[in-house]
Amino acid sequence: MTQLGLPDEILACLFDLDGVVTRTAVVHAAAWKEAFDAFLRERGGDQRPFDAAADYDEYVDGRPRADGVRTFLASRGIELPEGTPDDPPDAQTVNGLGNRKNALVLEKIRTEGVQPYEGTLRYIDAVRAAGLKTAIVSSSANTVDVLRSIDAEHLFDVRIDGVVARERALPGKPHPDTFLAAARDLGVAAARATVFEDALAGMDAGRSGSFGYVVGVDRVGQRDALYAHGADVVVDDLAELLAGPPGPAGPAAKGGAA
Repeated sequence: MTQLGLPDEILACLFDLDGVVTRTAVVHAAAWKEAFDAFLRERGGDQRPFDAAADYDEYVDGRPRADGVRTFLASRGIELPEGTPDDPPDAQTVNGLGNRKNALVLEKIRTEGVQPYEGTLRYIDAVRAAGLKTAIVSSSANTVDVLRSIDAEHLFDVRIDGVVARERALPGKPHPDTFLAAARDLGVAAARATVFEDALAGMDAGRSGSFGYVVGVDRVGQRDALYAHGADVVVDDLAELLAGPPGPAGPAAKGGAA
């Protein structure tokens, strides 16, 4: 499958949404920063602002919303009660803080819009033209709205997102369960599917799920970390794969520190 930059045995492609298909990762990072910074100011104590680059990549990128809240707060030594998914955005709970972030991101999407990565859309068109199956795999509960906003819902045979994961009780990334569910729904063994991810948690999911190939998409200058977390190859844009398989990573990239 030289024209797609994938091993010949691959039958399905499993794409993350934010940062791979759409330019919404920066929107999510901004919403997390606004939500966390307001929370830290209200709480007092350690008020170091949320870093929309380092903290986002390390603690929340690719994870389900509540997991992102818990993971970041744990890094600051803060624990909150879980609450319930219906908690209002001002509730001092894990779910409340997550819902505050979600309200902010929906407002940003509504006012600023969503832009796709055109190279990814060209690549998905080529994948489908070659007869491969496709799935969108995202922790976002807003996946359908985002795909519809860029007229891309039809590009995926299967959708496993935050809504489906909750319905099926699937743990989110870095666990491989959502990607594995997508492969099962497509009727393809994990060993014959490729994972496309920009998040380190997604790389971990691809590695632990024993997928046939894992492609890291480097949008923020973390090439070495993507390799260290399990990528078989890293590209800046998926359109690069249309030129054929990239060259070997080399020992420096494969051995980079996370």
